[in-house]
This record gives sequence, structure tokens and C-alpha cells, in this order.
Amino acid sequence: MSTVEFVGMIGTRHVSEIHPPVGPEVDPDFVRRFVTAHEDAGFDKVLVGHSSSTADGLQVAAFGAAHSERLGFLVAHRPGFMAPTLAARAYATLDRFSGGRVAMHVISGGSDVDQHRDGDLLGKEDRYRRTDEYLDVVRATWTSERPFDHAGQFYDVADVDAAVRPLGRIPVYFGGSSTAAYRVGGKQADVFALWGEPLAETAEQIAAVHEAARAAGRTDLPGISVSFRPILGATEEQAWERAHDVLARIHSAQGGAGSFTGRMTRRRGGEPPANVGSQRLLAAAERGELHDRALWTPTAAATGAAGNSTALVGTPETVAAALLDYVDLGVTTLLIRGYDPYDDAVDYGRHLLPLVRAELAARRERVPA
Repeated sequence: MSTVEFVGMIGTRHVSEIHPPVGPEVDPDFVRRFVTAHEDAGFDKVLVGHSSSTADGLQVAAFGAAHSERLGFLVAHRPGFMAPTLAARAYATLDRFSGGRVAMHVISGGSDVDQHRDGDLLGKEDRYRRTDEYLDVVRATWTSERPFDHAGQFYDVADVDAAVRPLGRIPVYFGGSSTAAYRVGGKQADVFALWGEPLAETAEQIAAVHEAARAAGRTDLPGISVSFRPILGATEEQAWERAHDVLARIHSAQGGAGSFTGRMTRRRGGEPPANVGSQRLLAAAERGELHDRALWTPTAAATGAAGNSTALVGTPETVAAALLDYVDLGVTTLLIRGYDPYDDAVDYGRHLLPLVRAELAARRERVPA
């Protein structure tokens, strides 16, 4: 039984789909407390997101790393806005300063609107082709033992010889749900990231990712990350009461457009989402509100599936069992964050993570040597 990692998510101020922004856009004291909450809760890493309107993720991660001892930082990165050689050096530098606690989360770009805000006019297929080439150059910059050249469709570099290298191997996580994402992520990803869909659909996506990895000639298949928004209660009744309160507050906030993901994916004129991941979440919501053991989709529908938005609702025991259902499918990373971001991170550490880890340890004990 392999180890499962837990990843949370931090931002630079208190905001979510149910909380309007509080304080300055970058609040160092809040970031410090948010990082400490995740480290104390036992998370392995935290995701630092990216959008055209929010603080630079590498600098946020550097600040967080300077105020923590163990916590890892999964820093979202969009290829195309920074030269791949420069990005490789930036991540390697932070990896050195943090003692090897950095990972790169590659997002090719699911929202044309948000891409255009930073001047990227490439279409989706071209973005994925660019990402593939970009990561080839990034990895070569990290690992090449001698100066190298690269001449491709999107990048042309010569005599690259980076003095700064990562402390170890920087893991590459990769997000997406389209055929192009499977193709490129299957080739490039150490961990392929999915949003929380029903078990059957998740199994289908895992199979597609692994098929793409084999088609790329890989024998070391990517790990799989799945993202959820757990809503916990001391009893089932309390959990569902809280879930419906969260949903009402999302509706009251008109989908939570003030949140990080709401700003990132805000669409003009009520247009449907362009990215396949959001389309899949909305399709699951149309099929029903409750799936499998505890997956609840109305929160995704209410937010327009603007990012990771499906909930797991129940007592810690119920939600832990639901997370383990995904582990049984082959999931290796569980990315969980709450609609009450700070308080939920604390509660997950107290009530949820220990249950999952205890069951995984018990399973390892039951496996014959």
C-alpha cells in the first residue's frame, strides 16, 4: 500500500466562494498563519494558485517556505509567459532556498478570457503543444549535464547551461481533462491532477491518462491527484445542515465571483465554461446531486464549476471512507480545501487526515511481507 499525500491550498487573503475578500490583496500576516495552519494540520503540501489578477505564486511560496519547516509548496505555473529556461532557474532557486520543498503544477490554460488578460492569444490545442515543448526545455535545464540547444515550434534556445539546479527532482503536476491534456500530461506529468468527479468517471479518466502515458513510451505511470471540498459535521445531520448553508451562501454571493477561482474563470455574458474539466463537473451535477458515498455536486453547479468545487459531505468517518474509495481507484494525492478555508484546514488536520492515514497504515500492516 503506497503512501497518499495530502495537499491543501493557500491564498494571500481570506476569501472563498462564501466569503468576500477581507483585507489587502496581499496580507503577509494571514499568509503566515495560513501556512502554519496547514503545517500544523499535517498537510504534505499546499497549492499556490495562479491567475492573471492575483499575486505571483513563486513569491508567495518563497514567503511561505521562509515561515515553515516541513510544508511543501505546489506552485501553479502557466507555460508561455516566462521563458522555460528562466522558469526552470526560478523553481530551482526556490527549491534550494526551501530545502527541496517545491513542486510545479502546470496549467496550460482553461480560460481564454484569463489567458487574454496576459496577452496569450493561442488556441487551446496550440497551448498544449507549447506546454509539451516548454516542459522538455524545463527538464533539460534542470538535468542536462552539459550545455544544450533546443530549436522547436515555440522555443529556440542555445548553449543553455544553468548553474543553479534543484536540490533533488522537482515533481511536475499537470492539470486538465481534455484529450490534449491526457496526451501531454500522460507524457510529462509525475502526478496528473483531476477535479472530484464520481468514482466511475474518475476511473475512466485515470485509465485515459495511463493509456496516454503508455502511448508516450512510459513505463512509470503518473500518479493521480483528485480535488475535493470536504464539508464536515460532528453528525451526518450537522454536516448536511452545513452543506446547505454553504450552498445558500454561494447563491447569495452569485456564484462566489469574488473568490480566487471565480476571478480567474469569470466569463462574459453567462457563457458556458470552455474548459473540459468544468464541463464535466456541470454534467455530473446535471445527472444528480449525490453520487457514490458522499460526493455532492450542487456546489459545482452554483459556482459554474469555476475550479475545484464538488464537495464530500458527512462526518469525518464518512468523508474519510469516501476519500479512501478514490485511493482504491489508484489515487495517490488528495487535494482538499474548504469553503471556510482557514478553519477547514484546521479541522481537516484534527478530524480527517488522521482517519485516512490510520486506515492506510492499518492496510499496510495487513499486507503480508
